[in-house]
Amino acid sequence: MRKIITVIAAITIVLMAGISSAANFDKEKTAVVAAEKWLALVDAGKYPESWKEAAGYFRNAVTQEQWEQSLQTVRLPLGKMISRRVKSKDYRTSLPGAPDGQYVVIRFETSFQHKKSAVETVTPMLDKDGEWRVSGYYIK
Repeated sequence: MRKIITVIAAITIVLMAGISSAANFDKEKTAVVAAEKWLALVDAGKYPESWKEAAGYFRNAVTQEQWEQSLQTVRLPLGKMISRRVKSKDYRTSLPGAPDGQYVVIRFETSFQHKKSAVETVTPMLDKDGEWRVSGYYIK
C-alpha cells in the first residue's frame, strides 16, 4: 500500500510539473510575440512609439526623451537589423531590482548592418492591464 501511495505521489508531481511547464510555455510564447512586435518599432526607428508601447514600469523608470537619446546613441549606430532569432527564453516571477511579477527574459541572437553578432535581451512583463509589454532592453 505504501509503495502504491509513493508511486501515485510521484506521478502527481510529474503531472503537475508538466502542467506548470505548459503554462509557462504559453506565457513565453505570448511574451516573444510581444517582444518581436516591440522590436519592430525599434528597428523601424519609431523610438517614441516603442516608449509608448513599453510597460508602465519601463515608462516610469525612463522618460521618453531619455529613451530616445539612449537608442540614438546605442542602437542607431548598429544600422539595419539583418536577422534575429530567439536564443533563449525564461519565465520568471522575480528579477533583481524589479518588483515581483510575471516576466520572460528573452535573448535574441541578432545581426545588424554594422555589428554582425549581438545579443539583445528583451524582458516583457505582464502589465497591469493583462498585456505583455517590454519592461527592459539591453544590447551586448
